[in-house]
Amino acid sequence: MTALERSDEMKYEIIENLGVISTNKNGWSREVNIVAWGDNPPKLDIREWSPDHVKMSKGMTLPLDEVENLCMILHNYMRGKEVKE
Repeated sequence: MTALERSDEMKYEIIENLGVISTNKNGWSREVNIVAWGDNPPKLDIREWSPDHVKMSKGMTLPLDEVENLCMILHNYMRGKEVKE
């Protein structure tokens, strides 16, 4: 568990790293994490992070109940792609 705080008052805690989607030539990686922003409940978070996890890009967060819906949508999409190929 890694706790970090940015100087511009944005508090966050990376609760769990679920995986790296890709890494660019500058070392930044697009990751899927469970992150608690401020005092809010943890959410699934997808964004690029600097190697030290101090700087970040704009990203997308989803409450965990919406993650279930997203997984279902993606599963159905990928299942349909397998049939067509």
